[in-house]
Formats: sequence, C-alpha cells, structure tokens
Amino acid sequence: MRVEWRDYIAVNPNVCHGKPCFKGTRVMVATILELLEAGERYQDIKAGYPSLRPQHLQAAIQFAREAIQ
Repeated sequence: MRVEWRDYIAVNPNVCHGKPCFKGTRVMVATILELLEAGERYQDIKAGYPSLRPQHLQAAIQFAREAIQ
C-alpha cells in the first residue's frame, strides 16, 4: 500500500512554529526522521510516540524524499 504523505503531514504556522508535523499531533517530522536515521526500530519509536503508525513513518520518508528533489 502506497502512503500519500499529505494525508499524514501538515504545516501550520500555529503548530510547532510552522514545522512539518503529523496531523492531529505535535510530533515533528524531523524528530521521527532523526530517530530513523539513528537506526531506531518502529517498535521503539512507537513506544515513545504511541499515536504513530507505520504509515506515519512512511509518510515522513516520502516527505523528506520530495523535499530534496
């Protein structure tokens, strides 16, 4: 199943100073990308951020990929 990052990520100037966050949360995408870069497993990320599902992580990666293209 392909995830569309726009379904999971929003940029709102009134939330987290306009940084990209997962919709309905104040979890910044950059935070999750840093954890993934550090080699954290989904289970470990989920323990710290229980509202996130695997689709959120996929959306973060897609967002980052599009940002550098």
